[in-house]
Amino acid sequence: MTAELTSNPLKNAITKFEPTSENEGWFNYPVRVYPHHTDYAGVVWHGTYLTWMEEARVECLRTVGMSFEELVSAGVDLPVAEMNLRYHRSARMGDDVLVMTRLVPDKVRLNWEYQIRTETDLCVTAVVTLVPVDFEKRKLLRSLPSSLEGAIAKLTGI
Repeated sequence: MTAELTSNPLKNAITKFEPTSENEGWFNYPVRVYPHHTDYAGVVWHGTYLTWMEEARVECLRTVGMSFEELVSAGVDLPVAEMNLRYHRSARMGDDVLVMTRLVPDKVRLNWEYQIRTETDLCVTAVVTLVPVDFEKRKLLRSLPSSLEGAIAKLTGI
């Protein structure tokens, strides 16, 4: 790792979930903007933010003991039911970006809030709603698997 990366304040941010009043339940996922994230002008392509949000969501669950592989092997899928994004300012090639996410559960819906920012600018705010579905029957589950409920309790304190 270069000295530039290790001294960057975004890289030194909390990178695992530690529920405190200081971070208000946010999980921080640092990303460096590489050329493949951008368009020909070096501006992050709008769909890249979606990929970063999914990566942050999967890593957030993993830090509290819930791997996505475990959900799949239990026959549970978590498809996106709704997504709302607001683009505030573009990130650019070479930027260090922090993808912040937190879970706001609503019965069986999982609402993930996001803020994506550079050191100086808020780039994207979003809410993505996931719903649990039985993988084989393709039907909405009326309750969450107990392992997922346990992970949610760790994330939300509920």
